[in-house]
This record gives sequence, structure tokens and C-alpha cells, in this order.
Amino acid sequence: MQQNETDQTKPFGNKIDHHPPWLWPLLKCSLYLFFPNSPFKPLKSQLPICHPCFKNSMQVTVPSSATNLGFKNLLETFTVEVRAAENRPLSVPLIAPFTIASSRLDKVENVAIRIELKNGCVGWGEAPILPFVTAEDQPTAMAKAKEACEMLRSCSFMTLGALLGEISHLLPGHQFASIVLAIGSFFFKVFCVGGFSLLLAIIALKAEVYEHKQLKVAMREGLMCFIRLLLQLKVRAGVEMALIDAAAKSIGVPLWRLFGGASNTIPIVSPAEAAALASKYHKQGFKTLKLKVGKNLKADIEVLQAIRAAHPDCSFILDANEGYRLEEAIEVLEKLHEMGVTPVLFEQPVHRDDWEGLGCVSRFAKSKYGVSVAADESCRNLADVKKIVQGELADVVNIKLAKVGVLGALEIIDLARASGLDLMIGGMVETRLAMGFAGHLAAGLGCFKFVDLDTPLLLAEDPVLDGYEVLGAVYKFTNATGHGSFLNWENVACGNYAGYSYLSTQMCSSGKADLQVCKGN
Repeated sequence: MQQNETDQTKPFGNKIDHHPPWLWPLLKCSLYLFFPNSPFKPLKSQLPICHPCFKNSMQVTVPSSATNLGFKNLLETFTVEVRAAENRPLSVPLIAPFTIASSRLDKVENVAIRIELKNGCVGWGEAPILPFVTAEDQPTAMAKAKEACEMLRSCSFMTLGALLGEISHLLPGHQFASIVLAIGSFFFKVFCVGGFSLLLAIIALKAEVYEHKQLKVAMREGLMCFIRLLLQLKVRAGVEMALIDAAAKSIGVPLWRLFGGASNTIPIVSPAEAAALASKYHKQGFKTLKLKVGKNLKADIEVLQAIRAAHPDCSFILDANEGYRLEEAIEVLEKLHEMGVTPVLFEQPVHRDDWEGLGCVSRFAKSKYGVSVAADESCRNLADVKKIVQGELADVVNIKLAKVGVLGALEIIDLARASGLDLMIGGMVETRLAMGFAGHLAAGLGCFKFVDLDTPLLLAEDPVLDGYEVLGAVYKFTNATGHGSFLNWENVACGNYAGYSYLSTQMCSSGKADLQVCKGN
């Protein structure tokens, strides 16, 4: 009996009894460095996880120059009292698989968030699931969103800024200076500390740890912890959208006016899926085509040649989604020059962490061909943008609310404008709910040179009601309060969006459109 107890208290039972007494503590410490949330954590107890409303709330700081007409004041003065908060799966089929250089998406599996205030106003938000994350991660995002909704229901009578601060505390993805720094820190631990001690332990154990069930559990939990980290910002963006939407409705103001009230017209760009569609888009008034490239250099050139032949007057934006090496990115620009094609923009030509390559492509493209280069995947937070500014690594930064959150976006916008960088706003694969919010932000601030909010046009169904209008090559925003969009909550619960597909039937994709603010409606 005593022997059984010993076996239970030691994950490897008798297998390590003949090894030195320091071996097991060493192994536990090394595994903890790999997987901090694993069952091998060398602590006697684990603190409970809870997310109460803290008495001294974290107040959100927003640059005043980016929100000069009301949003900063709203954060400080508007008191939020949440009556109900709920999240549901938002799964929508695509017209066709959406493929970029790094991944393929066959359907959208996002999370919808509904927040109702005690004054009766309802706000709506959407959290996207990243394309390279598997379908099993929608439940993971749902669990994080549920935590946020539970926290919102337990908090009352707080300013909007303080409540958004609590959301940032609960979903703290933005506190990492960079995913790169986090991964770099991880590998530093692994190779400089954890790797050495784990190697000693494995040698001593004669590699028997590989076969142990608890090590597999630790590895699985470590992977899930990393996925949860990636999802936190996406969920937080959706919650921020819903709260800000509800607050704007409470004071009777459309979001575009809350974010600054600019009334200019700004371009919308979107991808061309095949050369055969170029003529169709040209007839609809689209003159700029965005092409997803980066999977195969030769094939990319052939597609560009075919589209150029079908639509000789069109302009191109190339989006490589990290797909090229430095030499390939330069070669594609040279090939296009031989064809007489000068792209309007070259988006994320190299890997997100290849800062030197990004700078080289930017300098080459600008000096030789006058082509601007945009950082998309390399622009993940304020620290990344500071690095881009200091190193002059790109001419444009692409802001996506799902990557940086609403408040994080405003910080980046403020820095980019002060530093002379051009701005682009884009999205993941989202419905008109999230795209409408981003469109309001772009229209209100009036500072985006490129607007890429077309992904609702890739969906086979449109679950969103009202919101911005799509008229040919023009997107129009009205004076409807908040972002003006909402979901039939019961339809979202059962996944039935029949009757709400006018966007996908009207236009399957687009090239260039206008986004306008209609003040008279």
C-alpha cells in the first residue's frame, strides 16, 4: 500500500528511484519553464482564477488627438450599467474557400457579443477566429467571451473608460510588447535554461519521460495556453465594440461622428479572386484590384499577366501575407516593372518577424519604383509601430481592430499620424458587424489612405441587419446611432440566416469602392 502511495505522488513512480534526489525537482522546474500552466508547476498550491470588479479600476488612456470630437469625453463621463451580456457562435459559410499565402479558410466561425444596458440600449460586437486556428478554437473563444460577459454583468455603475480597463485586465493580450518578444522570451527560457536542465533530466531518465502521460498533458496544456493568448485580443476587440456601440446609442450619436465626424470620401479596396472577374468589376466601377499573392512566385506573375490582359487600365494592390522571401519580393516587383505594372501598394511582402527584410523591400520598392510597402502582420501593437517608425521599415501600417483592439487602434493611429506614416484599415474574415464598426472609425477619423473592409462580400450569407448601405461601388453610413447594425439573436442561436444574403447576391467581390457618410439620412 505504501508503495502505491509513493507511485501516486511521483509521476514516474519507481522509474526515478535509482536516480539522484535532485533529479525530479530539476525536471519539474524545466517543464515549468516550458509550460507554466502545466501540472508540473513546482508550487505547492495554485491561486484560484477569478476576475472580480476591482475597486481601483484600470483607467484607459486614449490619445486626445485621435478622438477630438467626443470619444475621450465619453470614456470619462458616460456611466455604464449592464443589464445583460451574452455571446453566441457566429458561423457563416463562405462563397468559396478564402486562401492566402499562409492559410486557407473554408467557413467563418466567429463569436457574436450582445450587451444590453439598463437604459435599454443594445450594443453589438464580433470577435473573429484567426484563419490558421482550427475549428476547435471557436469554443475556446466562446469561453473567453463568456468570462468577459460574466464580469460585465457583475460590474455596475462604472465609467466607460474604467469598464474598458477591466476588460483589458481580463483579456490582457495587449500588455505584451509583441508576440515576438513573448515567443523570444519563451525560447530564451527553453534553450538557455529549460533546455539545458531538461536535457540533463532526459538523459538521466533514459528518455522515459517521453512516454509518460502527464508530459503529454503538459504539452497539450501549453499549446492551448498559447492559443488562448492569441484569441484574447480578438475577443477583447469584440467586447469593446459592443460596449462602445451601446454607449454611442445611449447618447444618440453615430460612431463615425463620435470618432471625429470627418465627412470625406475614402477608397475601399478588396481582392480579385481570378482574372475572369476583372472585366466584371470594371463594369461595376472598380478600378483597383487587390490580389492575394505569395504562395508561388511564378503562378502569381501568371495571374497578374492574365488580369492585366483582361483589364489593362486597373491598378493593383499586392498582398503577400508574409509569403515571399526577400529575394522573391524584389523579383516580383522587377517582373511587374517589365510588364509595365506599378502596384499602388505592396502589403506585408515578407515574414512578420523579418524586420530587416521588410526594411530592404521598402527601401528598394520606394527608391526604384515609387511603390509603398505596408506592414500588416508585422503591425501587432504599439511597440511594433514604434519599431517601424524608428527603423523606417514601411510606409504604411495596416490597422485591424481584431489585432489591436479599438483602444489600441486609436493609440497606433495617433503615433502613425504624428510620425508621417500612411494608414490602412483592414479586417480578418468578418461579417458586416465588425466591418461596419471599422468603417465608422475610418469615416469618423478621415485619415486612412487605404480602406480594405471587403470580407463580408466573401460570405455566402449575411446575418447582419441594417448598418451601412452597399450601392454598387459605394458604401454609405447614415446617422443611425452606434454602428447601426444588429443581429437577429434567435437566428444566431440556430444558425439560420435565410433571407439576409443581399450583400453576397449583389456582389461576390469587388475592386475599389467609395465609403461615404450621408449626413442627411
